[in-house]
Amino acid sequence: MMRDTRRLALLAAIAAALVAARARSEQGAGRDDDPARQIRAVLDRQVAEWNKGDMDAFAGYYWRSPEVVFQAGGTRTVGWEAMRERYRRGYEAEGRAMGKLEFRDLEVRALGPDVGYAFGRFHLTMPDGTTPSGLFTVIVRKFPEGWRIVHDHTSAAPASQ
Repeated sequence: MMRDTRRLALLAAIAAALVAARARSEQGAGRDDDPARQIRAVLDRQVAEWNKGDMDAFAGYYWRSPEVVFQAGGTRTVGWEAMRERYRRGYEAEGRAMGKLEFRDLEVRALGPDVGYAFGRFHLTMPDGTTPSGLFTVIVRKFPEGWRIVHDHTSAAPASQ
């Protein structure tokens, strides 16, 4: 009888450990599904694409739509093609270099399972030694192809003396 009780207690302890391990595993998997983490991963990949000099891959994280909005420098650009061309003119055309991009003080917030926003500072280090920087806020939506920026508002800091 005592032996059966020990065996039952051991089986109960093993079952409890398995249930706890599964719960921890499911919680860990849930973190991978966290919209804020997914958005941050997209922004990290976008920085990596910029730093490889791949403008098309960088722009690919914007919503490929005539409704995407990019606002910077006192102007508003609407549409993916126009936004891509604006980046190209500023950072690729006529021998310009894209430089090294960093996002600093990045904060990402999910507003739901398929929408969120991020804000922070951008910092570029250009080959000529200039360091353009400023603030940005992006609104991001989840589409079947993944998370995409649907609105970008960027403001440049005054050039340092």
